[in-house]
This record gives sequence, C-alpha cells and structure tokens, in this order.
Amino acid sequence: MKKVLITGAAGFLGSHLCDKFIKEGYYVIGMDNLITGNMANIEHLMPLPNFEFYHHDVSKYVHIPGNLDYILHFASPASPIDYLKIPIQTLKVGSLGTHNLLGLALAKNARMLIASTSEVYGDPLVHPQTEDYWGNVNPIGPRGVYDEAKRFQEAMTMAYHTYHQVETRIVRIFNTYGPRMRLDDGRALPAFMSQALKNEDLTVFGDGSQTRSFCYVDDLVDGIYRLLLSDYAYPVNIGNPEEITLLQFAQEIQQLCDTKSKITYHPLPKDDPKQRKPDITKAKELLGWEPKVSREEGLQRTFEYFKKALK
Repeated sequence: MKKVLITGAAGFLGSHLCDKFIKEGYYVIGMDNLITGNMANIEHLMPLPNFEFYHHDVSKYVHIPGNLDYILHFASPASPIDYLKIPIQTLKVGSLGTHNLLGLALAKNARMLIASTSEVYGDPLVHPQTEDYWGNVNPIGPRGVYDEAKRFQEAMTMAYHTYHQVETRIVRIFNTYGPRMRLDDGRALPAFMSQALKNEDLTVFGDGSQTRSFCYVDDLVDGIYRLLLSDYAYPVNIGNPEEITLLQFAQEIQQLCDTKSKITYHPLPKDDPKQRKPDITKAKELLGWEPKVSREEGLQRTFEYFKKALK
C-alpha cells in the first residue's frame, strides 16, 4: 500500500484530498496544527485502518517513521481573514514548513506536490493567466504575506528539484469552492452564502466588476491527483476558466438561496485582484484534465452543505 502524507489535512482542500487518496487505496497520514483546520472534516476517516492523524505544526521539524511515497503540502491559511490575522504563521508555513517537508521528501525519496496559488500572479497584467507569467505582486502590501510565502515556496521547491533531484510537482490553484468551506472563511462564496441564508445583506467590494473563476472541489482534487502522478515538475494551473464578475456571482447566490437579502457595496480592499481566469491549456495537454462540474450543480451541492452547517 502506497503511503501519502497530506499536510493541512483537516482543512477544506486537505480533507477532500484525504478522501480521494483513501478511495484510491493509499495509506494516508493526515497532519494539521488545527490553526484554521477542523477535525470535523476528517472525523469520518479516524476509524479507518489506513488513516492516521498527527496534530503537528509543519513549521517545526517533521518526522514520519517508515517509508513514505508521496507528500502533499496543503498546510496554510488560505483566506484573507486568516492570513491578515496570523501573518507570521502564514509566512512560516510557506517557508519553514516547505523546507522541512522538502527535507523529509529528500530523506524518504518521496515525491512532493506543493499547493501554490493563483495569488502568485498578484493583480495580473496578463489575462487569462498562463504559467509563464511572473505576476504583479506587492511584497509589502497586506496580501504579501500569503502571495510571497507561496512564491518563495515555489522557488524552494524548484531548488530542491534542481539541486537535490527531489521529484516535485507544483499546482497553482484558482478559486475553489464546495462542502467543508468554513462559514466565516471570508472568501466570496462562504460570505455570500452564509449572508443569504441568514437574510443579511450580501457585501460586495468595489462595484463588483472584478472577476473570479470558480472551480468545484471534486474537479480540483481530480486535477491535483493527475498532476501528482504525472512526470511534469513545473507549475500547472488547475481551475475553472469560466469567468464571472463578483456582482453576478452574488446575484446567482441570491437567486439560489431565494433570499430577501440585498446587495451592499463596500470599499475595495488594498491590492485586491481585478481579474482572475486560469489558462488551463497545460492541464488539458499534460493531464487530460478539465473541469466537469457546472457552476449551477456545484453551487447547489455547496448550498445543501451550508444549509445544514448553519442549523
């Protein structure tokens, strides 16, 4: 049985990855310091003989006994609310955490995949964003703690790949949504959906003309799994190229939730990206991957989860 370590295992994406690897017949070691993760996301896995959990901060030395085939590094705050609240931990998990895990990958001769992000492109001057675009990031702005942690993470990963010949993979994740998102996450979908379900006003920043591209979590996990098992070491965008303005997105959620909530407008946060759309040509060509779940279907599934979670 192949053995995989998944950091950030109790988080939104990490927990879905744990489910995927369990389903595919792997022995899964989940690791999380629970700073933003939630044990409820993985409690259904705890009784399984091929799952174990380590409550640990990867910014400190990481030890795993025995053999290890794969490492997926998904530990990191990922919402502006979180990384503005815990900026130093965000920088540490992207730098020290990545260094510790690359050292473990080297020692165990394991393949390591890191969760990078579309935020490495910053507020992009190129649209849609291709993997060869270097980005437009403000390193000292409020979002810099997350953006630069991820950019450093990519550089460190490529250095281990080049210098130590560690097998590495880099996924650049675009906006993803689905069950197990935190209600107080602060990102557009959980904010809109929890506001609509509580009949509160939906808060749109700026005039709502900024765009995002939303990928359902099952599609994302499938892309990550394919990338891990591929032989490609450079960054690959995984996301849904169907672009929508945040105002349109808020209106879709209003309709879905059948709410009396109105839309209110608030000042745009500093360095908030004006547009986001992945070019997924590489993922299609290298991995045979593209998203399958429509936004309508994905939002319906997420709505059912949020309705239960808010009871």
